[in-house]
Amino acid sequence: MRVGVLTGGGDCPGLNAVIRAVVRKGIEAHGWEIVGFRSGWRGPLTGDSRPLGLDDVEEILIRGGTILGSSRTNPYKEEDGVEKIRAVLAEQGVDALIAIGGEDTLGVAKKLTDDGIGVVGVPKTIDNDLAATDYTFGFDTAVHIATEAIDRLRTTAESHYRAMVVEVMGRHAGWIALHAGLAGGANVILVPERPFSVEQVVEWVERRFEKMYAPIIVVAEGAVPEGGAEVLRTGEKDAFGHVQLGGVGTWLADEIAKRTGKESRAVVLGHTQRGGTPTAYDRVLATRFGLHAVDAVADGDFGTMVALRGTDIVRVKLAEATAELKTVPPERYEEAEVFFG
Repeated sequence: MRVGVLTGGGDCPGLNAVIRAVVRKGIEAHGWEIVGFRSGWRGPLTGDSRPLGLDDVEEILIRGGTILGSSRTNPYKEEDGVEKIRAVLAEQGVDALIAIGGEDTLGVAKKLTDDGIGVVGVPKTIDNDLAATDYTFGFDTAVHIATEAIDRLRTTAESHYRAMVVEVMGRHAGWIALHAGLAGGANVILVPERPFSVEQVVEWVERRFEKMYAPIIVVAEGAVPEGGAEVLRTGEKDAFGHVQLGGVGTWLADEIAKRTGKESRAVVLGHTQRGGTPTAYDRVLATRFGLHAVDAVADGDFGTMVALRGTDIVRVKLAEATAELKTVPPERYEEAEVFFG
Protein backbone atom coordinates (compact mmCIF):
# COMPACT_ATOMS: atom_id res chain seq x y z
CA MET A 1 0.00 0.00 0.00
CA ARG A 2 1.17 3.54 -0.76
CA VAL A 3 -0.02 6.34 1.54
CA GLY A 4 0.40 10.07 1.03
CA VAL A 5 0.72 12.66 3.80
CA LEU A 6 0.45 16.45 3.58
CA THR A 7 0.36 19.49 5.87
CA GLY A 8 -1.97 22.36 4.92
CA GLY A 9 -2.83 25.84 6.20
CA GLY A 10 -0.72 27.72 8.72
CA ASP A 11 2.29 25.91 10.10
CA CYS A 12 2.49 25.05 13.80
CA PRO A 13 4.75 23.18 16.22
CA GLY A 14 4.13 19.43 16.17
CA LEU A 15 3.55 18.88 12.46
CA ASN A 16 6.84 17.04 12.08
CA ALA A 17 5.96 14.79 15.03
CA VAL A 18 2.82 13.65 13.18
CA ILE A 19 4.79 13.02 9.98
CA ARG A 20 7.38 11.04 11.93
CA ALA A 21 4.71 8.87 13.57
CA VAL A 22 2.96 8.19 10.25
CA VAL A 23 6.20 7.21 8.53
CA ARG A 24 7.51 5.03 11.34
CA LYS A 25 4.30 3.11 11.97
CA GLY A 26 3.32 2.95 8.31
CA ILE A 27 6.65 1.39 7.36
CA GLU A 28 7.52 -0.67 10.43
CA ALA A 29 4.05 -1.97 11.33
CA HIS A 30 2.50 -2.29 7.85
CA GLY A 31 5.30 -2.27 5.31
CA TRP A 32 3.74 0.66 3.45
CA GLU A 33 5.44 3.17 1.24
CA ILE A 34 4.93 6.73 2.44
CA VAL A 35 4.82 9.68 0.06
CA GLY A 36 5.04 13.26 1.31
CA PHE A 37 3.17 15.85 -0.75
CA ARG A 38 4.73 19.30 -0.60
CA SER A 39 2.95 22.61 0.09
CA GLY A 40 -0.40 21.39 1.34
CA TRP A 41 -3.06 20.60 -1.26
CA ARG A 42 -0.83 22.12 -3.93
CA GLY A 43 1.26 18.92 -3.78
CA PRO A 44 -1.40 16.45 -4.94
CA LEU A 45 -2.69 19.05 -7.39
CA THR A 46 0.66 19.34 -9.18
CA GLY A 47 2.28 16.01 -8.35
CA ASP A 48 4.98 17.65 -6.20
CA SER A 49 5.97 14.86 -3.82
CA ARG A 50 8.89 13.06 -2.24
CA PRO A 51 9.31 9.59 -0.77
CA LEU A 52 9.58 9.51 3.00
CA GLY A 53 11.71 6.85 4.64
CA LEU A 54 12.82 6.23 8.20
CA ASP A 55 16.01 8.23 7.73
CA ASP A 56 14.00 11.26 6.59
CA VAL A 57 12.16 11.50 9.92
CA GLU A 58 14.89 10.42 12.33
CA GLU A 59 15.73 13.92 13.63
CA ILE A 60 12.52 15.88 13.08
CA LEU A 61 10.62 15.32 16.33
CA ILE A 62 11.95 18.47 17.98
CA ARG A 63 11.71 20.70 14.90
CA GLY A 64 8.95 23.25 14.46
CA GLY A 65 7.32 23.94 11.11
CA THR A 66 6.94 21.14 8.59
CA ILE A 67 9.48 19.36 6.42
CA LEU A 68 6.80 19.13 3.71
CA GLY A 69 6.00 22.84 3.56
CA SER A 70 2.48 24.22 3.63
CA SER A 71 0.11 26.54 1.78
CA ARG A 72 -3.48 27.72 1.82
CA THR A 73 -4.28 26.12 -1.54
CA ASN A 74 -7.91 25.19 -2.09
CA PRO A 75 -8.37 22.53 -4.82
CA TYR A 76 -12.03 23.46 -5.13
CA LYS A 77 -10.99 26.93 -6.30
CA GLU A 78 -8.82 25.41 -9.06
CA GLU A 79 -10.19 24.43 -12.45
CA ASP A 80 -10.71 20.63 -12.46
CA GLY A 81 -8.95 20.53 -9.07
CA VAL A 82 -10.48 17.26 -7.89
CA GLU A 83 -9.78 15.47 -11.17
CA LYS A 84 -6.19 16.69 -11.11
CA ILE A 85 -5.74 15.24 -7.61
CA ARG A 86 -7.38 11.99 -8.65
CA ALA A 87 -5.04 11.74 -11.66
CA VAL A 88 -1.91 12.48 -9.60
CA LEU A 89 -2.79 9.88 -6.97
CA ALA A 90 -3.42 7.28 -9.67
CA GLU A 91 -0.20 8.16 -11.48
CA GLN A 92 1.86 7.90 -8.28
CA GLY A 93 0.03 4.81 -7.03
CA VAL A 94 -1.17 6.49 -3.83
CA ASP A 95 -4.05 4.59 -2.25
CA ALA A 96 -4.97 6.98 0.57
CA LEU A 97 -4.12 10.37 2.05
CA ILE A 98 -3.50 11.60 5.57
CA ALA A 99 -4.23 15.34 5.69
CA ILE A 100 -2.90 17.33 8.66
CA GLY A 101 -4.57 20.70 9.07
CA GLY A 102 -7.25 22.94 10.51
CA GLU A 103 -10.79 23.77 9.47
CA ASP A 104 -9.90 24.69 5.87
CA THR A 105 -7.57 21.77 5.14
CA LEU A 106 -9.97 19.30 6.75
CA GLY A 107 -12.92 20.91 4.97
CA VAL A 108 -11.21 20.00 1.69
CA ALA A 109 -10.51 16.50 3.06
CA LYS A 110 -14.21 16.06 3.79
CA LYS A 111 -15.21 17.13 0.28
CA LEU A 112 -12.60 14.87 -1.33
CA THR A 113 -13.92 11.92 0.68
CA ASP A 114 -17.40 12.73 -0.60
CA ASP A 115 -15.91 12.70 -4.11
CA GLY A 116 -14.51 9.20 -3.61
CA ILE A 117 -10.92 9.89 -2.52
CA GLY A 118 -9.86 8.16 0.71
CA VAL A 119 -8.67 10.72 3.29
CA VAL A 120 -8.05 10.59 7.03
CA GLY A 121 -7.68 13.88 8.90
CA VAL A 122 -5.41 14.99 11.74
CA PRO A 123 -6.41 18.18 13.64
CA LYS A 124 -3.80 20.93 13.67
CA THR A 125 -4.23 24.54 14.71
CA ILE A 126 -2.68 26.78 17.33
CA ASP A 127 -6.14 28.37 17.75
CA ASN A 128 -7.62 25.17 19.28
CA ASP A 129 -10.90 25.93 17.49
CA LEU A 130 -11.90 22.53 16.07
CA ALA A 131 -15.06 21.47 17.90
CA ALA A 132 -14.67 17.70 17.57
CA THR A 133 -11.46 17.47 19.61
CA ASP A 134 -10.70 18.65 23.14
CA TYR A 135 -7.30 19.95 22.07
CA THR A 136 -5.35 20.38 18.87
CA PHE A 137 -1.59 20.08 18.85
CA GLY A 138 0.23 23.39 18.44
CA PHE A 139 -2.07 25.15 20.92
CA ASP A 140 -0.02 24.29 24.00
CA THR A 141 3.18 25.59 22.41
CA ALA A 142 1.51 28.82 21.27
CA VAL A 143 0.16 29.44 24.78
CA HIS A 144 3.60 28.82 26.30
CA ILE A 145 5.21 31.28 23.89
CA ALA A 146 2.56 33.94 24.56
CA THR A 147 2.80 33.42 28.32
CA GLU A 148 6.57 33.80 28.30
CA ALA A 149 6.19 37.02 26.28
CA ILE A 150 3.73 38.38 28.85
CA ASP A 151 6.14 37.50 31.67
CA ARG A 152 8.96 39.38 29.93
CA LEU A 153 6.80 42.37 29.08
CA ARG A 154 5.61 42.71 32.66
CA THR A 155 9.07 43.58 33.95
CA THR A 156 9.68 46.29 31.36
CA ALA A 157 6.13 47.64 31.84
CA GLU A 158 6.67 47.98 35.59
CA SER A 159 10.05 49.62 35.07
CA HIS A 160 8.45 52.44 33.07
CA TYR A 161 5.01 52.39 34.71
CA ARG A 162 3.25 51.99 31.37
CA ALA A 163 0.41 49.88 29.99
CA MET A 164 1.36 47.01 27.69
CA VAL A 165 -1.08 45.61 25.13
CA VAL A 166 -0.16 42.15 23.84
CA GLU A 167 -1.87 41.08 20.60
CA VAL A 168 -2.02 37.31 20.07
CA MET A 169 -3.49 35.17 17.31
CA GLY A 170 -7.14 34.16 17.29
CA ARG A 171 -9.35 35.08 14.36
CA HIS A 172 -12.69 33.80 15.64
CA ALA A 173 -11.72 32.00 18.84
CA GLY A 174 -9.97 33.48 21.85
CA TRP A 175 -8.43 30.35 23.38
CA ILE A 176 -4.82 31.57 23.14
CA ALA A 177 -5.72 34.96 24.61
CA LEU A 178 -7.71 33.37 27.44
CA HIS A 179 -5.15 30.73 28.44
CA ALA A 180 -2.05 32.88 28.00
CA GLY A 181 -3.76 35.82 29.70
CA LEU A 182 -4.72 33.74 32.74
CA ALA A 183 -1.32 32.04 32.91
CA GLY A 184 0.49 35.37 32.58
CA GLY A 185 -1.69 37.20 35.09
CA ALA A 186 -3.06 39.72 32.59
CA ASN A 187 -5.32 42.44 33.96
CA VAL A 188 -7.55 42.49 30.87
CA ILE A 189 -8.28 39.69 28.36
CA LEU A 190 -10.22 40.46 25.18
CA VAL A 191 -11.54 37.69 22.91
CA PRO A 192 -13.41 37.66 19.57
CA GLU A 193 -16.45 35.97 21.14
CA ARG A 194 -17.37 39.06 23.18
CA PRO A 195 -17.24 42.64 21.84
CA PHE A 196 -15.44 44.80 24.39
CA SER A 197 -16.19 48.19 25.86
CA VAL A 198 -13.24 50.55 25.57
CA GLU A 199 -14.61 52.44 28.58
CA GLN A 200 -14.56 49.24 30.65
CA VAL A 201 -11.01 48.45 29.53
CA VAL A 202 -9.90 51.95 30.51
CA GLU A 203 -11.57 51.54 33.90
CA TRP A 204 -9.67 48.31 34.54
CA VAL A 205 -6.42 49.93 33.38
CA GLU A 206 -6.87 52.97 35.62
CA ARG A 207 -7.69 50.73 38.59
CA ARG A 208 -4.35 49.01 38.04
CA PHE A 209 -2.50 52.31 37.80
CA GLU A 210 -4.14 53.48 41.03
CA LYS A 211 -2.60 50.47 42.78
CA MET A 212 0.81 51.58 41.45
CA TYR A 213 1.11 48.64 39.08
CA ALA A 214 1.55 48.51 35.30
CA PRO A 215 -1.46 47.02 33.45
CA ILE A 216 -1.11 44.09 31.02
CA ILE A 217 -3.81 43.73 28.38
CA VAL A 218 -4.02 40.61 26.19
CA VAL A 219 -6.15 40.92 23.07
CA ALA A 220 -6.89 38.37 20.33
CA GLU A 221 -6.41 39.67 16.79
CA GLY A 222 -10.11 39.09 16.06
CA ALA A 223 -11.45 40.99 19.08
CA VAL A 224 -13.72 43.92 18.25
CA PRO A 225 -14.89 46.97 20.23
CA GLU A 226 -18.61 47.38 20.81
CA GLY A 227 -20.15 48.88 17.70
CA GLY A 228 -16.87 48.51 15.81
CA ALA A 229 -15.37 46.05 13.38
CA GLU A 230 -12.33 43.81 13.00
CA VAL A 231 -9.07 45.60 12.35
CA LEU A 232 -7.75 44.43 8.97
CA ARG A 233 -4.11 44.29 8.00
CA THR A 234 -5.18 43.89 4.39
CA GLY A 235 -8.51 43.58 2.61
CA GLU A 236 -7.26 40.76 0.38
CA LYS A 237 -8.79 37.31 0.82
CA ASP A 238 -7.02 33.95 0.64
CA ALA A 239 -8.29 30.87 -1.21
CA PHE A 240 -10.67 30.09 1.65
CA GLY A 241 -12.14 33.60 1.85
CA HIS A 242 -10.24 34.79 4.93
CA VAL A 243 -8.97 38.36 5.27
CA GLN A 244 -5.74 39.06 7.15
CA LEU A 245 -6.40 40.51 10.60
CA GLY A 246 -4.02 42.53 12.75
CA GLY A 247 -3.65 45.90 14.39
CA VAL A 248 -6.28 45.87 17.14
CA GLY A 249 -3.49 45.89 19.75
CA THR A 250 -1.96 49.08 18.39
CA TRP A 251 -5.38 50.71 18.05
CA LEU A 252 -6.25 49.83 21.64
CA ALA A 253 -2.90 51.02 23.02
CA ASP A 254 -3.47 54.40 21.35
CA GLU A 255 -6.97 54.61 22.83
CA ILE A 256 -5.69 53.81 26.33
CA ALA A 257 -2.97 56.45 26.09
CA LYS A 258 -5.46 59.02 24.80
CA ARG A 259 -8.05 58.36 27.51
CA THR A 260 -5.76 57.88 30.52
CA GLY A 261 -2.87 60.18 29.70
CA LYS A 262 -0.56 57.30 30.58
CA GLU A 263 2.12 55.84 28.34
CA SER A 264 0.97 52.74 26.49
CA ARG A 265 2.74 50.32 24.15
CA ALA A 266 1.55 47.49 21.88
CA VAL A 267 3.40 44.28 21.07
CA VAL A 268 2.15 42.00 18.29
CA LEU A 269 3.42 38.45 18.77
CA GLY A 270 2.23 37.36 15.31
CA HIS A 271 3.99 34.37 13.81
CA THR A 272 6.30 34.02 16.81
CA GLN A 273 3.49 31.92 18.27
CA ARG A 274 3.73 29.46 15.37
CA GLY A 275 7.47 28.92 15.39
CA GLY A 276 10.09 27.08 17.37
CA THR A 277 10.34 23.80 19.22
CA PRO A 278 7.05 22.15 20.24
CA THR A 279 6.37 21.53 23.92
CA ALA A 280 6.50 18.00 25.31
CA TYR A 281 2.69 17.95 25.42
CA ASP A 282 2.39 18.83 21.74
CA ARG A 283 5.03 16.29 20.74
CA VAL A 284 3.18 13.51 22.54
CA LEU A 285 -0.28 14.53 21.29
CA ALA A 286 0.94 14.93 17.70
CA THR A 287 2.67 11.54 17.85
CA ARG A 288 -0.48 9.84 19.16
CA PHE A 289 -2.57 11.49 16.44
CA GLY A 290 -0.16 10.22 13.77
CA LEU A 291 -0.20 6.66 15.11
CA HIS A 292 -4.01 6.56 15.23
CA ALA A 293 -4.31 8.10 11.76
CA VAL A 294 -2.31 5.15 10.42
CA ASP A 295 -4.70 2.78 12.18
CA ALA A 296 -7.66 4.52 10.53
CA VAL A 297 -6.08 4.13 7.09
CA ALA A 298 -5.30 0.47 7.80
CA ASP A 299 -8.96 -0.06 8.71
CA GLY A 300 -10.12 1.75 5.58
CA ASP A 301 -12.01 4.17 7.83
CA PHE A 302 -11.87 7.15 5.48
CA GLY A 303 -13.75 10.38 5.97
CA THR A 304 -12.73 10.41 9.63
CA MET A 305 -10.48 12.55 11.81
CA VAL A 306 -8.55 11.44 14.87
CA ALA A 307 -9.50 13.47 17.95
CA LEU A 308 -8.67 13.82 21.64
CA ARG A 309 -11.55 13.12 24.01
CA GLY A 310 -10.42 13.26 27.61
CA THR A 311 -7.19 11.27 27.46
CA ASP A 312 -8.32 8.94 24.66
CA ILE A 313 -7.76 9.24 20.92
CA VAL A 314 -10.98 8.51 19.05
CA ARG A 315 -12.26 8.85 15.49
CA VAL A 316 -14.93 11.31 14.46
CA LYS A 317 -16.46 12.01 11.08
CA LEU A 318 -14.82 14.83 9.12
CA ALA A 319 -18.32 16.25 8.66
CA GLU A 320 -18.61 16.61 12.44
CA ALA A 321 -15.09 17.96 12.79
CA THR A 322 -15.67 20.76 10.28
CA ALA A 323 -19.31 21.57 11.07
CA GLU A 324 -18.54 24.44 13.45
CA LEU A 325 -15.73 26.19 15.28
CA LYS A 326 -15.07 25.67 18.97
CA THR A 327 -15.23 29.11 20.54
CA VAL A 328 -14.74 30.29 24.12
CA PRO A 329 -18.07 29.80 25.94
CA PRO A 330 -19.41 32.70 28.03
CA GLU A 331 -18.86 30.90 31.33
CA ARG A 332 -15.14 30.40 30.64
CA TYR A 333 -14.65 34.11 30.00
CA GLU A 334 -16.84 35.18 32.90
CA GLU A 335 -14.93 33.07 35.42
CA ALA A 336 -11.75 34.88 34.36
CA GLU A 337 -13.24 38.35 34.89
CA VAL A 338 -12.70 38.11 38.64
CA PHE A 339 -9.01 38.70 37.95
CA PHE A 340 -9.49 41.75 35.72
CA GLY A 341 -8.40 45.17 36.85
